[in-house]
Amino acid sequence: MGAETRREAGTLDPLSLGGIVSERVSPGLADIAHAEPFEPRYELGPYELRTLYRTEAQAKRRKEARPGLWIAVAIYVLFSVSDLLLIPDVAARTIAARFAVGLTALLILEGQLRRRAATGWLDVTCAAAIIFGYVGWLCPAVMSADKESVSYYMVFGTIFMMSANLFFTFRFKISIITSTIILCILYIVNYYMPTTPVYKMVFATFYISCFTFTSYVNWKLNEERYNVFLNALEARIQHKEATERGKALLRLSRTDPLTGLENRRAIDEKLRDYWNDWQKLGAGFVAILIDVDFFKKFNDCYGHQEGDRCLIQVANALSDMIKQYNGSIGRYGGEEFIVLARMEKKDQVADLAEAICRTVENLAIAHELRRDGISIVTASVGAAFTRKQTGAKLEKIIHEADRALYLAKAGGRNCARLFDPTDPQSSDESENLAALLKIAIGQDLVSLVYQPIKDVASGRLEAVEALMRLKMLDGTLVPPSLFIPVAERTGSILELGRWAIRTVCAELLAGDHVRLVSVNVSPIQLKTPGFAASVATILGETGVTGNRLAFEITEGLEMEMHSDILRCISDLKLLGIKIWLDDFGTGFAGLSWLRLIDFDTVKIDRSFLHDCATPNGKAMLQDIIALVRNRGHKILVEGVETEEQMALMREFGIDKVQGFHVGRPVPAANLQAKRAVQRRPFTVLKSA
Repeated sequence: MGAETRREAGTLDPLSLGGIVSERVSPGLADIAHAEPFEPRYELGPYELRTLYRTEAQAKRRKEARPGLWIAVAIYVLFSVSDLLLIPDVAARTIAARFAVGLTALLILEGQLRRRAATGWLDVTCAAAIIFGYVGWLCPAVMSADKESVSYYMVFGTIFMMSANLFFTFRFKISIITSTIILCILYIVNYYMPTTPVYKMVFATFYISCFTFTSYVNWKLNEERYNVFLNALEARIQHKEATERGKALLRLSRTDPLTGLENRRAIDEKLRDYWNDWQKLGAGFVAILIDVDFFKKFNDCYGHQEGDRCLIQVANALSDMIKQYNGSIGRYGGEEFIVLARMEKKDQVADLAEAICRTVENLAIAHELRRDGISIVTASVGAAFTRKQTGAKLEKIIHEADRALYLAKAGGRNCARLFDPTDPQSSDESENLAALLKIAIGQDLVSLVYQPIKDVASGRLEAVEALMRLKMLDGTLVPPSLFIPVAERTGSILELGRWAIRTVCAELLAGDHVRLVSVNVSPIQLKTPGFAASVATILGETGVTGNRLAFEITEGLEMEMHSDILRCISDLKLLGIKIWLDDFGTGFAGLSWLRLIDFDTVKIDRSFLHDCATPNGKAMLQDIIALVRNRGHKILVEGVETEEQMALMREFGIDKVQGFHVGRPVPAANLQAKRAVQRRPFTVLKSA
């Protein structure tokens, strides 16, 4: 099959012809995000337009060849009636000729169409059908005895001249050739007909006039077809440009401008598709949230441009890696990414989550200001896998991945956690706790108890620490280790913290029942704008001075050296509030915080005291005490439970102690009953 034949096998799209219309190659997502998507149109020259018109006209002529010839043959055969009326003596022959020529032409055309012959050959067949149709009728017609009827009947030959334009859409050249051949035949027959010179001159003039008229009409029709083609081409180009514009805008609206990944809108749509497939077909999938560790510190250290480059590198690396799992990745927020992938087993989920962690770690992007002993950029990963559950909603799997991510960050970062419905800190129980915390204050489900703190040298009660307790609606107690993390994750800690400070001031300090009360304060509270102002308001309303209150700040990963935190601590110290560092030695920020903040007291975690049963443990505690003492801070040791431990604290010269040997947590009423006991310090919101 020739190239022309292959090209004509179907309707051509002129906008897709290489070299004729501008080739618009769709740019990549990242390029679209930064480039103008609407390029100037490439204007076609006259030759290119004519070439394109001929190419498209071929398809149209090919499509119209069959119906045109069938209609022409049908009319040609119907003229047999005129043969019977005007030349009855040769009518049988002319009618037979009509049928023979018509059927032959139709058979040849159908054969060509079946063999997918070129359009040019179809045009030749149709033009030949017109010529032989006239010749085939004329030959037996001139044998009629009624020469006068034949001479007048020949006038109908002009119909064949017009047939080239009436039934077909020939190119102008083929149309002129066909009409010229018919004209020549008419002239020859007219010349030899036994008629008068006047008759010959009149009809010769008539034939020329018909030829001129049909040729002019044919030329105008071809020009009009060309103009229609130009208008249609312009309309198609405009439609394509509008479509491309719409697609480009759609891509832009679904693309993150920095990384070129899908944005939250696009990934949410994909998540909905995954969820529908899970609900209808049982096709399981995993949702994975990825958070770049300490990214704000990275921006503060290296600048926002380097921060952007870091995100782009992470995005590119993860995108390449996710392709191996046939998954999708998008940017879900500042330094947070999300991955969706179809999976059947939890083992696959764990492998993918771990691979994400290692991919980011292997980039080895320098991050010198981290305080956890790692000097490169890493990521925390939380994953949730589809599972059968009643009343499940689309948002639930994202919530579960978010809870798993929270545990990964709380567990030291640079690690992956898979949501476990049996884990109290991540399961549905935490959702129940979150709902319970919202109503805890209004329903009197939350309360405070106070644990004594003793001065080692004098043996007097120096202060008390406020510890929060929560009970469920049925009265069941909830351990602080369960509800405090949930309160921090959901933000309920803000309202609970204000309530605790107000309650401490009202229950103990306003009535001078103790000298000092310490309250545990979450980093989330310290980072909240207006926290110091809200504390000042509470002090003013209750008539308590700030030096009666101490805030314990728990050392840990969440306690970032944040400018807002440092500013808040400074404001609190201006109010006279004492700042204690709690659980020293258990986290990563202790030495940094000792350098940055002038703590009034440092509380050494109970684990170091309990390890004193071994020589190494005792030496470790002595080293920590020496370190803190050299910084000039007072020392409080937690977990004193025996007289032997108390004796050891005297031996080490510790300032204050706390533990069951000193006193167990009691309600405020017990302290109020012992009014003779001098005022002691107070601590709120402790998770131990």
